[in-house]
Amino acid sequence: MKIGIFFGGPSREREISFAGGRTVYDNLDKALFEAVPVFVDSSGNFILLNWEFIYKGTIRDFYPPVSALPASRVPVQLYFESLGELSPEEQDRIISEVGRRVEPRELATLIDFAFLALHGPGGEDGAVQGLLEWYGIPYSGSGILPSAFGIDKVAQKKLLKALGQPTPDFRLITAEEWDAADPEATLSYLVRELGLPLVFKAPRQGSSIGISILREADVAQFAAAIERSLFRKTVTQTEWQALSDAQKISWLQRLVDIREGIGLPVILELPVASDQLSVADEPSSTANRQPATGNRQLIYRPEELLDALNERLATADSVRLTSVEGESQVLVEGFVQGREFSCIVLEDPNGQPLALPPTEIVKGEEMFDYRSKYLPGLARKITPIDLPEADIERIRQQAQMMFATFGFQVYARLDGFIQAADGTIFLNDPNTTSGMLPASFFFHQAAEIGLNPSQFLTYLIRTSLAARRRAGLRPVKLAAQLARLDAAVAARAAGEQQRIKVAVIMGGYSSERHISVESGRNIYEKLSSSVKYEPVPVFLTGSSAEFRLYVLPINVMLKDNADDIREKIEHHEAGHETHPILARIRQEAHSITSTYAGQTATQPRQVSFEELAGMVDEVFIALHGRPGEDGALQQRLEKLGLPYNGSGVASSQVTINKFDTNRRLREAGLRVAGHRMAARTEWEADAESFFRALETQFPYPFIAKPADDGCSSAVKKIKNRAELEAFTHLIFRDQEDLLPADATTLSLGFKEEFPRKEAFLVETLIDRDGAAHFLEVTGGLLTHWGPDGELEIEVFEASEALATGEVLSLEEKFLAGEGQNITPARYAPDPQERQRISEEVKKELRRVAEILQIQGYARIDAFVRVRSNGEVEVLIIEVNSLPGMTPATCIFHQTALAGYTPYQFIDRILEFGKQRTEQQQAVVAG
Repeated sequence: MKIGIFFGGPSREREISFAGGRTVYDNLDKALFEAVPVFVDSSGNFILLNWEFIYKGTIRDFYPPVSALPASRVPVQLYFESLGELSPEEQDRIISEVGRRVEPRELATLIDFAFLALHGPGGEDGAVQGLLEWYGIPYSGSGILPSAFGIDKVAQKKLLKALGQPTPDFRLITAEEWDAADPEATLSYLVRELGLPLVFKAPRQGSSIGISILREADVAQFAAAIERSLFRKTVTQTEWQALSDAQKISWLQRLVDIREGIGLPVILELPVASDQLSVADEPSSTANRQPATGNRQLIYRPEELLDALNERLATADSVRLTSVEGESQVLVEGFVQGREFSCIVLEDPNGQPLALPPTEIVKGEEMFDYRSKYLPGLARKITPIDLPEADIERIRQQAQMMFATFGFQVYARLDGFIQAADGTIFLNDPNTTSGMLPASFFFHQAAEIGLNPSQFLTYLIRTSLAARRRAGLRPVKLAAQLARLDAAVAARAAGEQQRIKVAVIMGGYSSERHISVESGRNIYEKLSSSVKYEPVPVFLTGSSAEFRLYVLPINVMLKDNADDIREKIEHHEAGHETHPILARIRQEAHSITSTYAGQTATQPRQVSFEELAGMVDEVFIALHGRPGEDGALQQRLEKLGLPYNGSGVASSQVTINKFDTNRRLREAGLRVAGHRMAARTEWEADAESFFRALETQFPYPFIAKPADDGCSSAVKKIKNRAELEAFTHLIFRDQEDLLPADATTLSLGFKEEFPRKEAFLVETLIDRDGAAHFLEVTGGLLTHWGPDGELEIEVFEASEALATGEVLSLEEKFLAGEGQNITPARYAPDPQERQRISEEVKKELRRVAEILQIQGYARIDAFVRVRSNGEVEVLIIEVNSLPGMTPATCIFHQTALAGYTPYQFIDRILEFGKQRTEQQQAVVAG
């Protein structure tokens, strides 16, 4: 069956939709389905996307393509809408670089079914559902009416009120009312009617976009909250002129971010009296689409906005910026003080709602915002919510009732709160299309009944076909499709025992453990949806003295992060039984799991290395840092004759240590930064001498980082003595918790990991040094056995890494929608010159691999200087022998350019490891 995956779209959630669409694309069972990627751009064009672009980190990394981007002095990647009004011919030219435009009438010839991974307006509001019904194409999720209802928070609240269901009291403020209002009087009214805190929402947005909480009666904060929900921003002359040029750029970057700012295009207008406003001044009016005159100006691009702000605020006291896709009203609610949860409700095979175990969202005072939702480790998800069994069952019953009342179909995600005082349950903000990232609630809760992502998607496609047939969409045709799918699912289950078993080892105990879990899950999902491999998830914990291995059931593997997985293992080892609610739901879901999973979820099980060798045919190590990249695990596997991915023992022992790696490369004549190790014993003996010695050898600013951790963990640009002292105190600290004053000095991010070490690496800061062009790159490679048994090294086109801060952050490397990686790297505007420089860089990266005897695959980070005479200098930063394999990492962008899908790349890595083991065994036998 050809499954069209619709992703992207015009909404502010398009990056999460893009990442979710990739998850669906990768996890569709290849034995049952053929995935057809249908990217929807912000103008609503359907694009049959070339598969390699699916693996870009963000939409802006490929669309619009570089050839369509105007020259800009402001470092902000643009979305399609910033190109302005384009003719159909201009749009077709741009689209042709990434795929081809598909007219709606063509869809029925290309796909049998539409899987909708779109979010927000244009995706889950009934619009695309109506179009698909017009052409007779079955689709996933709810139909037209429940979708339209599911996106409208105001309509939902009115219905809940009418039905007497608990929902926080609310008021609506329209944009016109706000423009004419006295902010202080309005705030007093809302506080009197609803109390504090107040919650402000954009009524037709998801992913916590446009949401604020006001905890005190502060008029300035109140006005900012209203503006956030209307997607407006008032800028005063005083605040603008107080910013430096660099700060203005940074401010602009935040403003045009469609998730946390207001995006582009915007209307810039000077203040006008409220009695001068007309309908044409409304932000959502089509008048906004026309070039502005007088006090109103339509602005598409960042540098235009920068120039306009500089010009207008030279004379005006303030200006107002309004997104052309802003909201026309704000929903203001009373704050619910309670435990926050999220519950997925499915249709069972009989079309009845079945609530999965509700998940509690545990966080501090901060709001559960976009970043907390999608970056592992920032907010914890506890399933089921830690409440008495009767309360959990009440949440489930109310969720099922809302599902039925609103007429939802197939599945929905319902969020809510339960009050501690009286147990009142408030349900709000239903989502007819849940986020589909690997660790989202969607897959997280399905795993609790024993379905892995691939199996869950199969069930949803089958259930959606049945729902569309019940609703009268081409019943005879869909009956035949259902029969064929049921037969294929049964045949797939019968062939399950013939696949190659691969242990995917993830986790560990380093500061990189969360990213390791993300990598491991991604490998698991790529293999589980394949015809060839059957992955076995294995979690490694313990210490360098003793590894402990646990085979994980799918529900534990899909916990939010490594710490949650470890806690679940410890909970089981302490003798705790399965939660009664989970046991009940698994029984209720037996008709689903018996068909699609074969067996229900079990508990984690500790295994020895010897037992593991008896269970699997080979191993994929998804660990980062120690253990994993240091050769210790490889040694254990070699003794058991288990093939594994990546470099061998000797090479891994070198590349794990950045100091040893750089020393070897320098001795071989390659360029590296000046470096030395700074030991705790030196610091303890005489702290002042320790600091002076470093300052003498390394003028500020310089780089300080752990010698044997990667993933940007604790990599800091040290600019003065205070930062050096803070870094030293943190890395040499005795307690686990961070030292607050030192963390503040280093501007550590929320819940940022900072490892403890006995020594750290200090390096000269690599800078432009007068070069005509200077950029940071990361390049992947893959090794093959040649016909004569010699090792061949394939070096991919490197990616250019753009850091928004002083160094690349964890989020920029691994979080979907965050990092800005341009592949291939932009070494020069001229294509021939760019390729010449690229070949020089690849030659140096190949030398690194040869010197360090890298095998399998690796990622090498470097800086590149291009001198005015064309000379190319490559300065190596570090080598990762087991690079991150998260869905958004740029190594997949590079392999796509070389023609490998992520699955094919992983398959080559596994095949290489198997051939290496066969060669080693042949040598021993000979």
